[in-house]
Amino acid sequence: MRCPKSLPVVSVAVASASLMTGCFASGAPGASGGPASGDKRIRVVMMQPPRSGLSPLSDDAFKLSRWSTAETLVTLDANGDPRPALAEKWERSGDRSWTFTVRDGVTFHDGTELTAADVVRSLTEATRAAPRPRILDGVELTVTADGDTVTVTTATEDPLLPQRLSSPQLAVLAAKAYRGRTVNPIGAGTGAFVLKKVNGTSAATLDRNEHYWGGTAKAAGIDVRFVPDGTARAAALRSGEADIVESVPVSQASLLDEDQITEVPMPRTNTLYLNTARGTFKDPSLRAAARAAIDAGPLVEGVYEGRADVAEGLLGPALPWAKERAGRTRDVKAGNPRGKTVTIGTFTDRAELPEVAAALQQQLRKAGFTVKLEIREYANIESDALAGKFDAFILSRATVLDSGDPAAYMYSDFASDGSFNLSQLSDKSVDKALEKATTTASGEARRKAVLDAETAVLNTDAAIPMLHERVVQGDATEVVGSAKDPRERLLVTVDTYVK
Repeated sequence: MRCPKSLPVVSVAVASASLMTGCFASGAPGASGGPASGDKRIRVVMMQPPRSGLSPLSDDAFKLSRWSTAETLVTLDANGDPRPALAEKWERSGDRSWTFTVRDGVTFHDGTELTAADVVRSLTEATRAAPRPRILDGVELTVTADGDTVTVTTATEDPLLPQRLSSPQLAVLAAKAYRGRTVNPIGAGTGAFVLKKVNGTSAATLDRNEHYWGGTAKAAGIDVRFVPDGTARAAALRSGEADIVESVPVSQASLLDEDQITEVPMPRTNTLYLNTARGTFKDPSLRAAARAAIDAGPLVEGVYEGRADVAEGLLGPALPWAKERAGRTRDVKAGNPRGKTVTIGTFTDRAELPEVAAALQQQLRKAGFTVKLEIREYANIESDALAGKFDAFILSRATVLDSGDPAAYMYSDFASDGSFNLSQLSDKSVDKALEKATTTASGEARRKAVLDAETAVLNTDAAIPMLHERVVQGDATEVVGSAKDPRERLLVTVDTYVK
């Protein structure tokens, strides 16, 4: 079987989400002869409402990606290796430069043609954003156009640049998106579906892109509702009010028919971040006491009903090579809490997290801490968490979300200048290990450097990994071809439809 030289971004990513490594017939544009059910729309219920007006420069970018409306220069295959998307090809043009050839024949949803200048605009806006997309943590780059090519030059050598450019936060949008102070993605993408309307934080509407460069989508459109309450999301599937439901709480999974549930191991770790800069956990011995007090086994069996794995480190079984880790190599004697008060924050959007918080409260109390909980919706607690206003914070964290490589996540969360440093960690040994991990060429040497950086982080007890989650997605039995993506980048693709 001959493989095409390149595949549309959605097709390549569907192969990745299905953990396929060869060519595949159903993903190629037009392979099934056009729309199978063009009069039907797909009703999708999602967990977290938009936090930044669906700006692609925020985490909202992953919603745009999951709806196949905004696309990037590069996509990733199942192994995390880069594959063509809006860039047909690329080559290294120097120690610090890469040149990308922009795909011909692509139009934005507003009818304008994709050019190299559009790529330069979108990537440059990302470098100027505040806060910057986390995939650019520690990375300085400039972008220039020459004809149909774009050259990206970094301040220091970056062997992972093509993977970085696959991040949904670096999507390429039409010029109209960048008018004013915010980035507005409505009608500005290149993907299989056109974002037509956003109703605040409650709903979004997308229609099929009849001129999509990657072939005609099989569904007429997507109707999205945002429902933070996990029980309500599952109820929407049971009642027939939804076709696809993301992040079904494990407590609700057993209430659905077995053929409505898909469970996929994913690179997501439930972690307790400890504030190392102020408060009780500024003391390393008390961080060690917290680590010694926490038993993740009951969390997996009780809260997650066995649909998770006890964590041995920051990286889980979705990355098979992580089992080669050394783990912690420095022993810190646990101190006596003596009733010291700690406040643990978490959020309600993931239904399991408040239960995890309650269980940890009991475990830490038994160890001698006085524990208070503060639980809100994520949109209302993120800024306080990033500002270090809690002694500890429970987070369900995707570890390879952006680049397919965990070095970016680790730098973002644990480097002194990381943009998502909930632990407020500033440790020279960690910074040195992270710098090596981010600059080492891909392959075995890079994987070793990443595991060395993991060890450096674990030695500080700034983060206590508890368990690795699995994707629990709900699909109505009439749904065909939804993506089961462990990276949570795709959900509805050109091949998704309702019978």
